[in-house]
Amino acid sequence: MLGTLEVSAMGMGCQNFAGMYGPPVNRQESVRIIRAAYDRGVTFFDIAEVYGPFLGEEIVGEALAPMRANVVIATKFGFDITPDGTVRGLNSRPESIRRVTEQSLRRLKTDYIDLQYQHRVDPAVPIEDVAGTVQNLIREGKIRHFGLSAAGGATIRRAHRVQRVTAVQNEYSVWTRDPELEALAACEELGIGFVPWSPLGMGYLTGTVTPLTVHGPKDLRANLPRFTRAARVANWPVVELLQRVGARHRATPGQVALAWLLARKPWIVPIPGPITEAHMDENTDAVRVALTAADMREIEATFARIRVQGARLSEPMLAMIDTGAKLGINSKGGNGNSRLR
Repeated sequence: MLGTLEVSAMGMGCQNFAGMYGPPVNRQESVRIIRAAYDRGVTFFDIAEVYGPFLGEEIVGEALAPMRANVVIATKFGFDITPDGTVRGLNSRPESIRRVTEQSLRRLKTDYIDLQYQHRVDPAVPIEDVAGTVQNLIREGKIRHFGLSAAGGATIRRAHRVQRVTAVQNEYSVWTRDPELEALAACEELGIGFVPWSPLGMGYLTGTVTPLTVHGPKDLRANLPRFTRAARVANWPVVELLQRVGARHRATPGQVALAWLLARKPWIVPIPGPITEAHMDENTDAVRVALTAADMREIEATFARIRVQGARLSEPMLAMIDTGAKLGINSKGGNGNSRLR
């Protein structure tokens, strides 16, 4: 359960079909894999207007149209995107939220969005105004649930006072622990679900991104500090830890990484983003990996001795993360990135 919203234990991030880590996947193949995930029991699908831009929502809309009533579709607003797909920064002004919601509804081939996130906190717009706008859209039946992405504790609490927040989607995985500073505590206190994005560390935790891997110029990871060759070498003990635990369960390191998240809290729902049916099957099967208390203690104790090298995102990307969501920065009692009225 994400708050009051029921979803499958494992969700599916659909952004990679639109080309986050290379060229977009063939559209027909993308549709086929999404429908195959539904056949495997996945009912929670995540996308955003900025993925593509726009292409991701079009793919998801086409794929899920035949089973729309049986799935939960989550998408996001919050970027300033021109009609030709140029991203010009953030925009969560009320008129923009309304315009983007109408456009997303058309691309998703639906008359309601199950879960609509603010993709990034906009420093120019009080979060209360954002929550109020979404509240009105909920009353109109165009949105059913409100979510926040990359939000810290202060922003979560401020938004929740205006409109119930159903889910918070922040980056969280074995090697990225930022939400443990405050976001998870806020969610637990307020009864909000938590959706980890990049639960496999942008593929690194699967063990398939080795020190010898070469990322193409269109791959997001090519410019991230944590994916330099030196960082990939230095961080390999994290993968070896997952491999050791996985050997006892006949599970891959990626499956252990997902199972670790599932074992943290019952209201945590990961959304790995496969681009092949084989990877989708592997992710889905992670729900069968039952880590023991001893496994969890081993992961925590060993990881505590590993110093992860490299920032998880580039400086411009980190600058858009709400205060309190960045490691070492706390916003408890503060305002977060969103200004007060």
